Amino acid sequence: MEAVLAHLRGAIERGEYAMGDKLPSEAELCRTLEVSRPVLREALRALQTMGLTVSKTGKGTFVVANAVEDPTFGDYAASDLLEVRRHIEIPVAGYAAKRRTPENLDHLAHLLDRMERETDTTAWVAMDTLFHIAVAEAAQNPVFRRVIEEIRDALARQSAFLTELGGRREQSNREHRAIVDALVDGHEQHAVEAMSHHLDRVETSLTDIVRSTRAGIPAQGSSAV
Repeated sequence: MEAVLAHLRGAIERGEYAMGDKLPSEAELCRTLEVSRPVLREALRALQTMGLTVSKTGKGTFVVANAVEDPTFGDYAASDLLEVRRHIEIPVAGYAAKRRTPENLDHLAHLLDRMERETDTTAWVAMDTLFHIAVAEAAQNPVFRRVIEEIRDALARQSAFLTELGGRREQSNREHRAIVDALVDGHEQHAVEAMSHHLDRVETSLTDIVRSTRAGIPAQGSSAV
């Protein structure tokens, strides 16, 4: 999928497909690129997330930009999502370290153990969003959970995007583990630092993907949510 995405992205950025152009049909692209339809569709979804194309039902996929600027996840641009997450999730981690209950810690530990064993991307992404909701729950303020629930779909889309294109799920698991360790210790500053580091890696990952070359080499060291 990464190679197909790099090929199509490169063609758009080089002007082989100009703004307003319709991409070839899925059937034609599958034949030309010698890939299955599910693989092609993943690449096409990634192009749309990057803001390069838009899909019109019954009409096809059209080019709307020739450079990646700010990926969109559901209703939210990546930059807007990250800005809000920094203002919410970093202090939330600190509150969670002070207020977490044994039940909160058990739930987080169980969830993290499952994530570290999971190999299916879709299942892992679902648990990734649950992890961040569970941290918000541990802060013992229902408003925090409500905010994270509001952006849950965007978090899942971002997580899938970074996991598929960044290949850094294991490192994300390690960052999650550091957050949980800080909550277990009840160390507010360590929890704040662990969450801040995690979101730094999310930003780095997005930047790597946006700036990646057209050579077809996937960005390495990127992060999920």
